[in-house]
Amino acid sequence: MRYLKPHFYDRFVCTAGACPDTCCAGWQIMIDEESLDRYGKEKGEFGTRLRNSIDWEEECFYQNDRRCAFLNEKNLCDLYKALGPDALCDTCRMYPRHTEEYEGLRELSLSLSCPEAAKMILSCQEPVHFVKEEDEKEDDFEEFDFMMFSQLEDTRDVLFSILQDRSLPLALRMAATEQLAEQYQICMEEQREYEIDDLLRDCERHHKEQTLQEFVSESLSAKGVDAASFHQWERQKEELQVLRSLERLRPEWDQVLDGVEKWLYGSGEEHYRHICEEFHKMYGSLSSHKEEWENLGEQLLMFFVYTYFCGAVYDDMVCSKMELALFSVRWIQEFLMVRWLEDGKMLSMQDVEEISWRYAREVEHSDDNLNALEDWLFEHYAPEGCVLEEE
Repeated sequence: MRYLKPHFYDRFVCTAGACPDTCCAGWQIMIDEESLDRYGKEKGEFGTRLRNSIDWEEECFYQNDRRCAFLNEKNLCDLYKALGPDALCDTCRMYPRHTEEYEGLRELSLSLSCPEAAKMILSCQEPVHFVKEEDEKEDDFEEFDFMMFSQLEDTRDVLFSILQDRSLPLALRMAATEQLAEQYQICMEEQREYEIDDLLRDCERHHKEQTLQEFVSESLSAKGVDAASFHQWERQKEELQVLRSLERLRPEWDQVLDGVEKWLYGSGEEHYRHICEEFHKMYGSLSSHKEEWENLGEQLLMFFVYTYFCGAVYDDMVCSKMELALFSVRWIQEFLMVRWLEDGKMLSMQDVEEISWRYAREVEHSDDNLNALEDWLFEHYAPEGCVLEEE
């Protein structure tokens, strides 16, 4: 078995009671079969509490006011205190470590939804690189498209190369990777998979010759829409309604969405443009913080592309995986502009980290939310003629 992980993966250490939030509230905590078997046999008074705190039909812990039944008033785990770390179920033991499974390969990552992991991801100054490991374990997938997966890996390598080219403006990096993913999708839809390798070579040539803008322009001339760009008034308002339609995991997320409505979209497009321009002059692409700001965008894009892009081997939705990354960076920036306005036009790294992990908790930690958002992105931003297959 091969393993791939970001170079900072093994540095993660849970901050426990010092965490500004908790991973034990707001979503179901599923219990693996081995842990369920152990919990069912636990003796004594705590064993009785343990069994009474499990929804045996759903195979998860009960919640009290959306908090795990074992989460105490200090945001610490009573199960951990009583039985030790070995008694934790797989979900609790592994989080925020996340694994994407492919035949013969496990891709490991840290979830952006964890405050400490978000801090590690966003504070990384050097371009993230990935460590490869291998052991003797084997698995056997009944069906796995190795050819497609190999092309997805090759494409992701090209995406990484562009996204981490700091000689290019972040906006160009985003536009180029969007167009590459969409051209890949078109090749698939038209059953021209044999042309994907040529597509990658063409994109790499443009990158090497510093003509990526030409690559973008050629693609956009046929499509006429650039979903990678920031601050498109009508688009942003429509996307906000999509965010509002998702399942709410934390009630306070409504306050974040309400803040966007109030501060950014409540006084017309001209007012919105003025806010965007002022924000970018102070913190963003037009400010002395440009290098730092674009590094944050790069790290977020790398996280989302690494975590999700190759998952297209299971659903063929290549372009929506890239659009998810672009959407996430755009909206984290929108939420940060709101925080900046609410706090008297001040912004800190802690704000960036908090907005990022709060966003990830709402979008990533509900399969329904993630699937609904990907479907919407595919329907609205996939190249013309691409059709979302019904399950």
